[in-house]
Amino acid sequence: MKKKKKSKKPKTSLIDRFLNVVERVGNALPHPASLFGIFALMALAASTVGHWLDWQATHPATGEVIKTVNLLSKSGLERIIDDMVYNYTSFAPLGIVLVAMLGIGIAEGSGLIGALIRKLVLSSPRKLLTFVIVLAGILSNVASDIGYVLLIPLAGVVFIAVGRHPIVGMAAAFAGVSGGFSANLILGTIDPLVAGLSQEAARILDPDYLVNPTANYFFMVVSTFIIAVAGTLVTEKIVAPRFGTYEGEETGDKLDSLSDQEKKGLRWSGFALFIWIVIILIGIIPENGYLRGADGSILASPLIKGVIAILFLVAGTLGVVYGAVTGVYKNDSDVVKGMTASMKSLANYMVLVFFAAQFVAYFKWSNLGVIFAISGAEVLIKADLGVIPLMLLFIILAGTINMFLGSASAKWALMAPIFVPMFMLLGYSPELSQAVYRIGDSVTNIISPMMSFFALVIAFFQKYDENAGIGTVISTMIAYSIVFFICWALLLIVWILLGLPLGPGAGLYYEQLQNM
Repeated sequence: MKKKKKSKKPKTSLIDRFLNVVERVGNALPHPASLFGIFALMALAASTVGHWLDWQATHPATGEVIKTVNLLSKSGLERIIDDMVYNYTSFAPLGIVLVAMLGIGIAEGSGLIGALIRKLVLSSPRKLLTFVIVLAGILSNVASDIGYVLLIPLAGVVFIAVGRHPIVGMAAAFAGVSGGFSANLILGTIDPLVAGLSQEAARILDPDYLVNPTANYFFMVVSTFIIAVAGTLVTEKIVAPRFGTYEGEETGDKLDSLSDQEKKGLRWSGFALFIWIVIILIGIIPENGYLRGADGSILASPLIKGVIAILFLVAGTLGVVYGAVTGVYKNDSDVVKGMTASMKSLANYMVLVFFAAQFVAYFKWSNLGVIFAISGAEVLIKADLGVIPLMLLFIILAGTINMFLGSASAKWALMAPIFVPMFMLLGYSPELSQAVYRIGDSVTNIISPMMSFFALVIAFFQKYDENAGIGTVISTMIAYSIVFFICWALLLIVWILLGLPLGPGAGLYYEQLQNM
């Protein structure tokens, strides 16, 4: 048996050494759940110190003097104990993520999502193959982690089948799945998650503020095509020439087309989707439609406010239909198993949320969130940066933190209580803060050793190059990171200059404080 052709071992450059340090530092950090436990304790300690030092701020709209509340006092300790369970169960992202994942779990467990990805990639013309793989990676984010475990290795097999270097195909898929994490044509599990965190943070200032999961939808849709095109150009112009022709012995796994039963399942699930679209259109188009709000508007309708329920019903229905046709789901027990499997994948998240919920609650109760926001806003007002430079700096900050803390929800749970109220006081909406954060989180995902699937991607690369390591992956993906940052920053600038809404009813600016 012939040996695989070995690639030249990358030289240890200054950048490689720096990234190795980042990896070691990141690996030395406690688990994200433990981090939030530590942050919660720090918030309690800070509330006591702030109370002793008389930390306070004047609310810019009401003129009220806001003082730090000592949570380690008798009344504070009583509240901590009494509300611990409530903090967890009422934490906005928890319920909506669980419900969304139940529907996605049915669709994923049936094989529907995997079949759609395979069909999309396998039926694409060769000239459009790279674009389709990047686009498929972006779209795969609707189903949690399936893009990492299915699409990336599949892209390597597809590229071998057409005579191209498999690592180039996997790089394109990885760029779409991870670098395009904040773009999509369909709402996924990340949208209600970050929206819930944004809402919790916004309510530090405005108790009635609502952030819908559709908050960034318009921006996401446009971003999808821009990132797909950018990812394609980087792949063809920068990455592919660097790797050249693949001369290894690995031929990859057999590339199977969809079976007749799978095709039949897709047709029937497509018919089910058509029925859902008709039901929704009938309920939303007439002025007195059953899916319109009490005031007759679409923005206040159950379709927008209850988008997670709609997602659950549609994804669940399509999954059941596909599974029944293909024989994967033979009875209700099989469907429940699909839902159960999706819940198992959230075990880590549910533990993390318990500690994150306590931290957010303590930060809010102590008034530290409002005080820090007002103080920070005063500094930024004096700096007079303007919205565009400020948001670009926020992208860089979020991207930098992403190099050390990989979880998107964990980072936003930490950053949102500080930056969302701060930007609200400057007149910028929570939806804008969220969109800008998601850009920063996405562009460095593909070069962050702390990203949870980074080790898996290295293993995929090593299948075709036994010398591949962290330096190989990062040196391959860094061009995507730079280009995605430039493209997204330009899109954000144009969006702000044109004053476009980020999603249904989600503008760029926050004006309620002036009316309080």
